[in-house]
Amino acid sequence: MDLLDDASRSGFTSLPPLPKTEHMQPLASDAQTPDHWIPRDGRMIRLTGKHPCNVEAPLSALFNAGFLTPQNLFYVRSHGDTPRFSAKQAHEWKLRVHGLVENEVEFSIQELKAKFPVVTLPVTLVCAGNRRKEQNMVVKGLGFNWGAAGVSTGLFTGVYLADVLKYCKPKNPLLSAYPNYDGPIPGRARHVVFEGADELPKGKYGTSQRLSWALDRSKGMIISWGLNGEDLSPDHGYPLRLVVPGQIGGRMVKWLQRIEVSDCESQHYLHYFDNKLLPTTVTADQARNEDRWWHDPKYIINELNVNAAICSPAHEAILELNSHTPTSQKVAIEGYAYTGGGRRITRVEITLDDGETWKICDVRYPEDLYRMYPIHNHPYFGSIDLSTTDMSFSWCFWKVDIDVKSLLGDCDAGFVAVRAMDEALSIMPRDMYWNATSMMNSWWFRVAIYRENSGKALRFEHPTVPGNASGGWMQRLVEDGADPRYPRLGGNSASSGLTSLDTHRPHESLAGDSYHSIMINPDKAATIVTLSQLVEHANGESPSPWFIVEGHVYDATAFLSSHPGGEQSIRLAAGEDVTEDFMAIHSMDAKRMLRDYHIGSLEQPATPSTAPMPKYDTLNDTSKPFLEPKVWKKVRLVHKRRVSYDSRIFRLALPDEHQPLGLPVGQHIYLRIRRVDEASGKVQIVQRAYTPYSCNTQRGFIDLLVKVYFPSGKPLQGSAAFAGGQMTMLLENMTIERNQMTLEVKGPIGEFTYVGNGQIRWKPNHGQRIVKRLAMIAGGSGITPIWSTLKAIADECSTSLLSHNNSVEVWLIYGNRKESDILIREELDHLSRRMDGNLHIWYVLSSDELNAGWRMGRGHIDLECLQQHLPPAPSTTTGAELGDTLAMVCGPPAMEASVSAELQKLGWRVEQDIVFF
Repeated sequence: MDLLDDASRSGFTSLPPLPKTEHMQPLASDAQTPDHWIPRDGRMIRLTGKHPCNVEAPLSALFNAGFLTPQNLFYVRSHGDTPRFSAKQAHEWKLRVHGLVENEVEFSIQELKAKFPVVTLPVTLVCAGNRRKEQNMVVKGLGFNWGAAGVSTGLFTGVYLADVLKYCKPKNPLLSAYPNYDGPIPGRARHVVFEGADELPKGKYGTSQRLSWALDRSKGMIISWGLNGEDLSPDHGYPLRLVVPGQIGGRMVKWLQRIEVSDCESQHYLHYFDNKLLPTTVTADQARNEDRWWHDPKYIINELNVNAAICSPAHEAILELNSHTPTSQKVAIEGYAYTGGGRRITRVEITLDDGETWKICDVRYPEDLYRMYPIHNHPYFGSIDLSTTDMSFSWCFWKVDIDVKSLLGDCDAGFVAVRAMDEALSIMPRDMYWNATSMMNSWWFRVAIYRENSGKALRFEHPTVPGNASGGWMQRLVEDGADPRYPRLGGNSASSGLTSLDTHRPHESLAGDSYHSIMINPDKAATIVTLSQLVEHANGESPSPWFIVEGHVYDATAFLSSHPGGEQSIRLAAGEDVTEDFMAIHSMDAKRMLRDYHIGSLEQPATPSTAPMPKYDTLNDTSKPFLEPKVWKKVRLVHKRRVSYDSRIFRLALPDEHQPLGLPVGQHIYLRIRRVDEASGKVQIVQRAYTPYSCNTQRGFIDLLVKVYFPSGKPLQGSAAFAGGQMTMLLENMTIERNQMTLEVKGPIGEFTYVGNGQIRWKPNHGQRIVKRLAMIAGGSGITPIWSTLKAIADECSTSLLSHNNSVEVWLIYGNRKESDILIREELDHLSRRMDGNLHIWYVLSSDELNAGWRMGRGHIDLECLQQHLPPAPSTTTGAELGDTLAMVCGPPAMEASVSAELQKLGWRVEQDIVFF
């Protein structure tokens, strides 16, 4: 049954192509085993000898097969002989549902199809032992040597387990009264036990699920008879099996014969003595001899963890370098990633320097095609429709192109490593969690890179090869007497390029000369830049943002469009020595990036006074605006006002109470605090950007509305307690009577300005633009940059400064957790009254403990909320046209990312229509 052929008239040719099982014959290697009758693919790698059949595909063959894996390349996990059933036996197959149910029933496969809706789901199956050999290379555990191909994906067709169970009506289900109790309560349905037909030395294979999960359709558990439009093959459970998306393969009973609703979990032998993640302190010998570990319910494995692997370049792949332009060559690094529980992989990153820096990979989700092109009433597949669920049960593919020059370090060997993160923010760990079963291995997947042929080629080596074959960099380290848990490659070994030196040490923060070295391009270190060259580039007819850090000159022209703070943030530094500011506020990654923009060292002048220096307070001319973009000016904290339990308005006084601040509406300032650490005597500098709460016409002071991040109290296990926000705790602890620290401001900074009378300036290439509709979306303290524009528009309305033709209508969606978290609510409601119907405010609260009388939004700012409470997206005839509608967004990064994605679904264009602060 070909899904694409049958559905092509409806536009479904965009779906992943259905793989066909290749024609196969029984293998000679199986001739003397009970499985001699089964056709199998000779490419599959045997992990446990001839019998039973436990195999995985070559990683490259699996990856190249694409999103859907043909049955012949699907990994196989068996514990004994594969049951053999004829077509007649399959037609007469009975699935018995019994136990604590009101209706004990036996279903044939035809009856299942007739009584319940047929559904098809794309599901990734993963053995809990995937990547096990890497753990076995450290210390041999209880399991055999899986490589990284113990994973496969297919379209499974069947009926929802939940539908079958509800038809049979579990008795007295205890679903939530004792959520933390795992023992049996007699007579209360709590578990669902599944049993297969395979006969094993210690009884049939069986396992169980919680009844509450099994009754939940969203979990996607199905009783399946089809895979990729074909009958299940014998190795994969023909004629009937259980499929449990998001969980390990060991929970998916094959050759399914019996389902029992019970008051206790499965009592099958392999339900207890398999698929457990024991503490790392438990040795394999202890696990063999001490049953108590296996009976502890805390150690059971159900859901998959986050995992990823590099599939290309393949193991032992050779990349010949271009003899003419090797440094411009690129190599594609790509592979798969998956996670469990219906969660989605949200991030895949690779590192070339053991985690010091990371590069984001492009991620592709083929399963989303079944959301875009759902299918209903198909004669074989029934419904394939993911458009109504956010669950993700399939692997994704990632890719990133790397410059070959970045792989050509000073050593003869190095690593490329990958890690993935899911939407629960679970992330693959740097270090291995060894355990006696060697299961759920998900430390960074590392591929070694070696120079070959006198530097004319690169060779790639994976950590292991599956089964008992030799190979992989982990084996090399073991043979050299090194601990493969803490790999280090390098040196000039003629044979392998590996060194057995080094044990893992925590990364130390760089300081002093170490900072200096990572920011300097060694090829440019001897280049001298004169002071006149610096001034010419900074102030000439076509100025370039050349600036100084620690005596070296950098040209950031190429980074203007990418700088998170906007182009203006860099241009303001042109010609300046910005060492103090740069070192105080930039991360290690930013310091390392500086090397790419290094052009040389600044000449040493004859007299130090001629060198550019950072500018600070000079004589304050009160006839001019106080703020200057390149000059730090001192202010004093003179008042604190408590707005909520964790929010304050801090008033900072200017030297003269009549001096205007000089801050255009919508722009922000930098606030810097300088303090001397009493213990070390060192000067500490903390710097942040803020949009003042006070209006632009204010004289003599600045008001900042700030959310205070307090210490977290007790630390989480294995981590230090959160000490609180660095800047906000300094402000919170500062006293009015005695300012122990120096406060300085400079500005204005920002690309967005509300000019007045409905006109805005945003981005240099956009010029001035008239807006008639403003959609404002804020979260938490993100209300502050939005407030300044909103207040200016309201002031114009109340003083009739806004002309009728340029009147601005404003919609504000403001998200918080609780009602008490809504900042400046009284002021916002007051503005709404002043604007006489031109301001529409919708508050959204996410807490589960809201007052029953709350009449506005509940939950999060989602697509429905935006659609109902904002104006339509700008209507333009061309993609480049600027409409008269604009969106302004400010909030936590996760909220901004979500809002951006949803606005784009509604037709908003990020570059032309959405301002992010």
